[in-house]
Amino acid sequence: MKHSISSQTVAVIIVNYNGGKLLQRCLTALSQQTRKPEQILLVDNNSDDFSAEEISTHFPQIEILPLNENRGFAAANNLAVERLADMEWVVLLNPDAYAEPDWLENFLIGAERHPECAFFGCRMLAMEENRLDGTGDVYHVSGATWRRDFGQSSERRQLSDEILSPSGAAALYRRDIYLDVGGFNEDFFCYLEDVDLGLRLQLRGSRCFYIADAVVTHQGSGLVGRYSDFQIYHGHRNLVWVYFINMPSPWLWIYLPQHLLYNLASIVLFIFRGKGRVIFRSKIDAIKGLSRAWQQRKNVQAKARISTIELRKRMAHGLLAPYFNRNE
Repeated sequence: MKHSISSQTVAVIIVNYNGGKLLQRCLTALSQQTRKPEQILLVDNNSDDFSAEEISTHFPQIEILPLNENRGFAAANNLAVERLADMEWVVLLNPDAYAEPDWLENFLIGAERHPECAFFGCRMLAMEENRLDGTGDVYHVSGATWRRDFGQSSERRQLSDEILSPSGAAALYRRDIYLDVGGFNEDFFCYLEDVDLGLRLQLRGSRCFYIADAVVTHQGSGLVGRYSDFQIYHGHRNLVWVYFINMPSPWLWIYLPQHLLYNLASIVLFIFRGKGRVIFRSKIDAIKGLSRAWQQRKNVQAKARISTIELRKRMAHGLLAPYFNRNE
C-alpha cells in the first residue's frame, strides 16, 4: 500500500549565484517550516560574494555543493536532482523566494489530494504590497509565455486549480518523473527552462496543479535584475527554442505566423527601450541553435502520449493575449 505523501521524502534545492542577504533570508524562512524537508541542498554556481561560505557558518545543517564554474540554473538543478537519490519529491526554490511557515506542508498536502498530478506550483506574492507575482505559468499558442495573475491583487486566485506549468522559482516535482523526461534543458542555461520542462511533462501525459495555500514571497530576478540584458537575452532566445522543441504538428506550422509576429513585436519593443543590441543577439543565437533544437524536438515529439488537440486545450489562445499579458 502506498504511504501518505506527508511521510514521503522531500528535499529542497536552492541554486545560488551571489545570493548574499537574499539567500540568508530564504534559508531563515526555510528553517521555520512546520514540515521540515529531509534535506536542503544548496548548489553554489561559483559565487564570488562568499555567500556560500557565510551559509556554511550560519546554517551548518545545510549541505552545500560548490561548483567550479557557473553552470546555470538548469544544469545546477539537474545535478542536484540526480544527487538526491533517496528522495521521492524535490522542491526547487530560488534564493529570492521566501516561504511562509506552512508552505512546504501545504504543498505536500495539496500533492496528496491530487495524486493524478506529478508536479505543482504555488502562490507567489510580489514584494509590492497586496500584489501577486504569479500563480503558475501560461503558454500561448504563439510561443509567448507569462506568469498568470502577475501584478494582480493578492486576493485573487484563492482556490487551487490545474495549470500548465509552475514557475521554477518555487515548484514541486516527483523526482522520478522529472528525471524520466530529462530534467531541465541545459542548453537554456536559465529562463523558460521551467516552461520547457512543463510542456515536455504535459506531452508525456503528466498534469500540474496550483496549490493556492502554499505561499512564497518572490522578489523576482533578485540576483540578475529584472529587465537586465542577461534576462532579455536568455528569455527571448529560449522562447524560440521552447516553441520549436515542444509545439506539436500541425500547430507548429499553423501558429508559426503568430510566433514570428510576436518575435517581431518583441524586437521593436526592445529597440524602443534602448535594448536593440541584446534583443537582436538573442534572436540571432536562437536561429543558430535551431538545428540542435530540431533534433531535440524529434525525441520529445516521438515520446508524446497525449493528443495534439488535448495539449492545445491546455494552452492560451487569442491573437492579442500575448500583448496584454507581458510580464516585461
